[in-house]
Amino acid sequence: MTALLETYPPYPFVLDRGEGEYVYAEDGTRWLDYYGGHCVTLTGHSHPNVVAAIAEQAGRLIFYSAAARLRVREQAADALAAFLAGAGVGKVFFCNSGAEANENALKLAIKATSRQRIAGFEGGWHGRTLLALSATDDPKITDPYASLLAPHTRIPFADIAALEAVDWSAHAAVIVEPIQSMSGIRCADAAWFARLRELTAAAGCWLICDEIQTGLGRVGAPSAAEFYGIRPDAMTLAKGLASGVPVGAVILSEAAAATVKSGDLGSTFGGGPIAMAALLATLAVVGEERLVARAAALGQRLKSSLPGTVVMRVRGEGLLLGLECHAPAAGLKQHLMQNRILAGGSGDSRVLRLMPPLTLSDGAVEMLEAAIATYTG
Repeated sequence: MTALLETYPPYPFVLDRGEGEYVYAEDGTRWLDYYGGHCVTLTGHSHPNVVAAIAEQAGRLIFYSAAARLRVREQAADALAAFLAGAGVGKVFFCNSGAEANENALKLAIKATSRQRIAGFEGGWHGRTLLALSATDDPKITDPYASLLAPHTRIPFADIAALEAVDWSAHAAVIVEPIQSMSGIRCADAAWFARLRELTAAAGCWLICDEIQTGLGRVGAPSAAEFYGIRPDAMTLAKGLASGVPVGAVILSEAAAATVKSGDLGSTFGGGPIAMAALLATLAVVGEERLVARAAALGQRLKSSLPGTVVMRVRGEGLLLGLECHAPAAGLKQHLMQNRILAGGSGDSRVLRLMPPLTLSDGAVEMLEAAIATYTG
């Protein structure tokens, strides 16, 4: 027995190490990882450039808080802002996780607007801290804390008429996953995002794009906001931001950043030097290996090659994909496990999620295609 409190049913093996698109169990078996530790291993497992950057930084300085200026922290903020320039970035605040990033973005909107109500969408999932939980549509984790949650409005997703029925002037912010991952890779179109941006801007309501899974090139563009042609007031990032080293970020427009005063935000470990070195190395790999374009190309390939099997259609963009099946997707997930391929379930029983590294090889794509083609369940 271990003292570790288990919160998820684990894989039927003990994970030992990872390399690129593969993970290896203690018994030596190799598994093709289309789950990516839940959309985290953006540059693959233990990319040598990221490993080297972490080791070099650890030899210089493992940690210091925001009480000190750190060149690596400033460089990471500048590099991230440059990468996301198409979404209208002004300033960057570093924290430790996606939930923390969402919590801080929502807090800033409430303070800036002097409004208490926030809005989210049906099927949205934003984290387990209280403001993030208030916007999350998952009763099994929200109901026990209902009396503590912020006033909130839940809006149908991808429905323009529903947007126009909301009194946006009563809301501090609306937070949206540009592609809803947990609920089964649900998408909206550019016209819907344009109308959302138009309505919220007119009412002085912050638009927060939760890009914790869609960011850093995964959708075939630097951000989903840029992909859909909008400029939010805030964007939140985590997951693959540092290739697995824990880090989150709140990205603010210039106007939103101007509302923040000294002391409004804080995080002891946010922007720690090891995470910043890993983030810089991650961005460098994404650029040098042209992973944004690769994500777009591989996503298009899978959208073309998989329908006609047990998969009716492939939802999503780039390498954040949902395989919509003719029957419950649990059978396909188990079949892939038998072929040593890891994939993720979702809130939609007929949708299996793929969130692999952007470094995915052609051979790995062929293995997935072949495995799915042999499934007759």
